[in-house]
Amino acid sequence: MRTPLGQVRGLGAARSGTGHFWLQRLTAVSNLLLSIVFVSVLVSLAGDSHAAVTATLSNPVIAILMLLFVISAVVHMRIGMQVIIEDYVHAELPKLLALMANTFFAIAIGLAAVFALLKISFGV
Repeated sequence: MRTPLGQVRGLGAARSGTGHFWLQRLTAVSNLLLSIVFVSVLVSLAGDSHAAVTATLSNPVIAILMLLFVISAVVHMRIGMQVIIEDYVHAELPKLLALMANTFFAIAIGLAAVFALLKISFGV
């Protein structure tokens, strides 16, 4: 036998809402910090040659920070769009298709950006 408090405690009816909420907040904070690094790198590279930009992005610390920025931004984008779709698309089939498209788009954008950064970083 469970009390009413015991029934509402936890992650909610869908069992995932709290996790998404905290993940979106976590990625928002990481985006704030990593965006400062990203903008700083961009400003420092303004007007430099292609070789200088490639050399800077080949630095392991810079490359890792840029990869973290891309991953954090893509995860944040996907979760944010998912919330919008779930709130404003009411028909089940279009909602399912939009959620699938959102996930595939986020994966495609993330993989393309990670691939480009790794290719520049390893000098291939």
